[in-house]
Amino acid sequence: MTEPKKLILNLFEMNTVSHITHGLWTLPGNNRHRYGELSYWTELAEILEDGGFDGVFLADVVGAYDTFRGGPETAVREGLQIPSNDPMLVVPAMAAVTRRLGFGMTFSTSYEPPFAFARRMSTLDQLTDGRIGWNVVTSYLPNAARNFGLADQIPHDRRYEIADEFLDVVYKLWEGSWDDDAVRVDREGAIYADPAKVRYINHVGENFRVAGPHLCAPSPQRTPVLFQATGSPAGTAFAGRHAEVVFTGGRTAEDFRRNADRMRNAATENGRSPDDIRFIVQAGVVVGRTEAEAAEKWRVFRERTSLDGILAHASVPLDLPAFPGEITVREAAIRAGLDPEKVGLPLDATVAETLEGFRASREDRYFVAGTPTVVADEICRWLDEDGIDGINLRQYHSFDTARDFAELVVPELRRRGRILDPEPATLRERLFGRGPTLPETHVARRYHDGANLDRPLPPLRFTAPV
Repeated sequence: MTEPKKLILNLFEMNTVSHITHGLWTLPGNNRHRYGELSYWTELAEILEDGGFDGVFLADVVGAYDTFRGGPETAVREGLQIPSNDPMLVVPAMAAVTRRLGFGMTFSTSYEPPFAFARRMSTLDQLTDGRIGWNVVTSYLPNAARNFGLADQIPHDRRYEIADEFLDVVYKLWEGSWDDDAVRVDREGAIYADPAKVRYINHVGENFRVAGPHLCAPSPQRTPVLFQATGSPAGTAFAGRHAEVVFTGGRTAEDFRRNADRMRNAATENGRSPDDIRFIVQAGVVVGRTEAEAAEKWRVFRERTSLDGILAHASVPLDLPAFPGEITVREAAIRAGLDPEKVGLPLDATVAETLEGFRASREDRYFVAGTPTVVADEICRWLDEDGIDGINLRQYHSFDTARDFAELVVPELRRRGRILDPEPATLRERLFGRGPTLPETHVARRYHDGANLDRPLPPLRFTAPV
């Protein structure tokens, strides 16, 4: 009998007040306002560890949402990812109170240099006994570019070219600067590390010049687990070369499968196995002990959701609530003095239809509300029919969303053999059931123990060289 496919179970988090459930921080008993307290993160980590979660996925941005209504006021008023604190700094505290929980941490390759980042990640991988993953992003907010001295955003595909070289640098540091056996800890000979097995990387590229050596000895995973959220052609090509876990989705099962197939094909083109990538979707789960309880929870969540927050998060350039619901988006854009073709919305839909579409945008394929049996049935369908590997659980309430899932859904999934092994392991071992380091087919391994440092990796190209 074939063993049932197991679920990778992550909680989707961010070091901020309002992440992706806009307005719900105001719910009674919600702890989101405590995001700046260390006890918030340690309490959450213990809930997740005890509740059978495999990881917490920490989102991040380095700019404000300031397109809607021409400024950041809506975001600031609603706590919409501003204030927003550094996700890296809460990880050691969470790791200290857990033994198996993994941490997917977001960091952008677009604005900060790779050398210091490589050091921070190796440090975190050591402090967590190899439970660290990196969500590689290139930053999409125009305000982020202005925060780092640029007049405007770096073009989308160009950001991926910079990211490709950024990863080439950190691979050389993580995989190539120190040999596996460089650390000797020889007290009698007074030799901590063998200098013959530690080296400069001397990277000279279009965007970065890094001499090395890496300041950290090899960590348990060397290279952290590589996460990526993408769907664009450039992002898909990038994922085919680099990503181990892709955060993707789709409004339908067919959408998801198309996205996943494209990335598997891209991995194959890079000499990797299609099974070298795991796919995680963002999922909304509202569970109750009865159907009536689940329905009432969902009614309250929907009622308290902020439409302004949704529009600000989507960077909608048109103030849709200011217009009559019966006119078309095209007419609203014209009245606002905007080019209708640049608002990025269906122009022939009415304002009311468009607003309702935004309000209901999270009630797609990967949403379920009901009893534990109903929820588990649906998650098993996502695993078996759609082919997903895991979920990032959307939080409607902190900590009730995690507690409800842990207390009501996890026991049902465990009974069905769908929960991963509870024993401590590195994050890569937990996700892939194999060793803690990258497989030999991954491009980063070309630098292992100092090989090929003088042979540059052919860069990904989406635009003409600048």
